[in-house]
Amino acid sequence: MVILDYGSGNLRSAERAVARAGADVEVTADPHAAVEADGLVVPGVGAYSACMAGLTAVKGHRIIGKRLAGGRPVLGICVGMQILFSRGVEHGEETEGTGEWPGVVDRLHADVLPHMGWNTVRAPADSQLFAGLDPDERFYFVHSYAARKWELDGLAGQEPKVTWAHHGEDFVAAVENGPLWATQFHPEKSGDAGAQLLRNWLATL
Repeated sequence: MVILDYGSGNLRSAERAVARAGADVEVTADPHAAVEADGLVVPGVGAYSACMAGLTAVKGHRIIGKRLAGGRPVLGICVGMQILFSRGVEHGEETEGTGEWPGVVDRLHADVLPHMGWNTVRAPADSQLFAGLDPDERFYFVHSYAARKWELDGLAGQEPKVTWAHHGEDFVAAVENGPLWATQFHPEKSGDAGAQLLRNWLATL
């Protein structure tokens, strides 16, 4: 299991959380290791543009694309989820994302930003990611930007499973889309619930 090191923070807490969930973890930017691993975690904190610059520098967009083409699981976390969309808009600056999903990540319409702290989510009944978790379970968020719409329709029988949360307005909190899964919240900071969620993902590898 590889956590992709592309200069974004939060690597060590993600590494510890995934290891506690039962995986052998390596933090690396090595393309071969990242492509061939059973699972790849793409973390991310900070600005969309900075994360994309770091990802591009290690050819992370190609690594993600190669893995998905081969049906190999990828889990994006926080900005690591946001960069999977077509583009991000921050402070009037538009940055191209990896384009795995159509749509834009932009500023939430809420009275208080950032959205920081614990919040519930609304997961589909057949979600694998949230299996075994109480609907009232809370997860830890830190962000001011999000995907506020979901624009991808899946093929028949392969519709993406989209989980929503609310802060000022609804936004995409998690996605399960074939081998590509992602969360806007931080499972590594979400206590027992986050640990269960990571175990659920690891169980699919």
